[in-house]
Amino acid sequence: MKIDLFDFDLPEELIAQTPLPNRDASRLMVLDKKTGEIRHEIFRNILSYLREGDCLVLNDTRVMPARLYGEKENTGAHIEVLLLKQLEGDRWETLVKPAKRVKAGTKIIFGDGRLQATCVDTLEHGGRVLQFSYRGIFYEVLEQLGEMPLPPYIKEKLADPERYQTVYAREIGSAAAPTAGLHFTEQLLDDIRAKGVHIAFITLHVGLGTFRPVNVENIEEHDMHAEFYQMTEATAQLLNETKRQGGRIIAVGTTSTRTLETIAARHDGTFVAESGWTDIFIYPGYEFKAIDGLVTNFHLPKSTLIMLVSALAGRENILHAYNVAVKERYRFFSFGDAMLII
Repeated sequence: MKIDLFDFDLPEELIAQTPLPNRDASRLMVLDKKTGEIRHEIFRNILSYLREGDCLVLNDTRVMPARLYGEKENTGAHIEVLLLKQLEGDRWETLVKPAKRVKAGTKIIFGDGRLQATCVDTLEHGGRVLQFSYRGIFYEVLEQLGEMPLPPYIKEKLADPERYQTVYAREIGSAAAPTAGLHFTEQLLDDIRAKGVHIAFITLHVGLGTFRPVNVENIEEHDMHAEFYQMTEATAQLLNETKRQGGRIIAVGTTSTRTLETIAARHDGTFVAESGWTDIFIYPGYEFKAIDGLVTNFHLPKSTLIMLVSALAGRENILHAYNVAVKERYRFFSFGDAMLII
């Protein structure tokens, strides 16, 4: 399957640079995955498309302030570090710039020296494994010294860093936000519960591998980076009961989808409490075992994310919907508008 099958023309001005003042005021395109029929709504009206007995699955990961600016010991050269994945203890896989200045043994000092790092391994594409040392609690030091790592296509500074977190973010560990969840408010979640729709939480810590470009012509040759996920016993029981009662499981975001499909694929379509690493790559031809619907944002051309939604709704339906979204001036990517595939 060729990557060019997932290309479309996107004017740069449709890439949303800032979030709307009200989270649930984004536009919502509702796509019928069987017929391709499209409806245009405001996000808060998602309530009318949910039914009593359905279960909405949210990813409660919290984005780390994962971008750090430091200086190379002795020379004072400026080094930028992006935390990607905790390996063990205080050892992290990172991206550093400029990579050529950071070799095995290099020490980097951050802030007033409360945080220091030593390079213990070099990886390709600017990747480095850093061993951190610090005084106090690592995540508290990170909150003081780090910055929110907004995607590279967002050029404007974010006035309120909490707008790049969901209102239900709890488990710190992501390098990027599960952006489909940014549209929900506490009030909307309360209204959803009041309608008799269940809400379940899973955790998948989003790595930058999810957004890394596909650099192969045949998409089957693309390797996904592994990301850590976990599901509790309470969530597993709720999802299994929803299925038994005939309710629909609607994932909020591609990260929730990948977690649910990973677990269901390993356990014959049922859910169990477990944690682990997933590198599942979902593209057309995949048979869904867990979800019935999906809330998602509008994704980049040729990305693994547009391939995932194409697997759910059909490539032709998705490309038609995206062309309509461009024509109707929908806002794209992290701070953009949303799509409900159902």
